Amino acid sequence: MATWDTRRAVTALRDAGHGDGNQRQQEKRARKALRDLAATGVIVKIDPDSATYRLAEQ
Repeated sequence: MATWDTRRAVTALRDAGHGDGNQRQQEKRARKALRDLAATGVIVKIDPDSATYRLAEQ
């Protein structure tokens, strides 16, 4: 099962046209997007000490 982390989210957002700002700003935006997706139940956090997620079970 694929996982999502900050690095992968930065790449996805950049590919979708949301890659403006420096690396730190992009990583901050990516972590917020991951938290927002987790809040809606699309993904779940798999490691409490890092921003690593997987798709939620259906």
